[in-house]
Amino acid sequence: MQDRKPQQIARELVLLSLSQLPVNPKTLTEEQLPKLVLGAVRTLRAEVQDSLENAKDDLKSSNERLLTSETRAADLNTSRTMLKEAIEFTRIAINKLGATLDFPELIQLANQDKELREHTVRLVKKITKERQFIDEKISAALVDWQVKRLAQIDRDILRIAVAEMEFYEMPSRIAINEAVELAKRYSGEDGHRFINGVLRRVIEQEKASSEHLSANSVSGASPEEIASPEDIQ
Repeated sequence: MQDRKPQQIARELVLLSLSQLPVNPKTLTEEQLPKLVLGAVRTLRAEVQDSLENAKDDLKSSNERLLTSETRAADLNTSRTMLKEAIEFTRIAINKLGATLDFPELIQLANQDKELREHTVRLVKKITKERQFIDEKISAALVDWQVKRLAQIDRDILRIAVAEMEFYEMPSRIAINEAVELAKRYSGEDGHRFINGVLRRVIEQEKASSEHLSANSVSGASPEEIASPEDIQ
């Protein structure tokens, strides 16, 4: 197992835990936080079961297409079409099975690794506590959009990445890569591109802000002495 594997698992559990937060996260008690993690594990179990059932149905459809192409096809072209459909059903089934391969290990570690669960709870707690600050960072990087209008899964992935950069000193490149991987698994078809773009703008704005403050510090001007655009007439 790679050194970063537990962190990746914790991040995934955090994402699933955030989806179970109450409408008003401030009502969440310290005792309820570990229960969110357990709920995330149950969600994973259900997802594994659903994926296996869906893969089973796809393989059944593939087998039916193969049999039909051999026994009922009116001509060669029809037979080829059915064969292509069978191959596509098989491909989909294999992809679904592949996506579930990591889940058993993830579930086992979540159940057995106390440190992993504690890290998950800490990160959920930090995101909940600092949500307004985190959302302001995200909102500033959105173009003609609002945080509250984002798909929940995308919003939570962005929150995790910003929290890790702001409060856990995670290098921006790693935070973006990890967020993109989460999006590829849990978000929509183009979700990972959207996540990547927003986080890059977050970093660019952070950099611009730091350079601005540094320039002011060098010039000796205090924030109060800097004229706002409205003051310049």
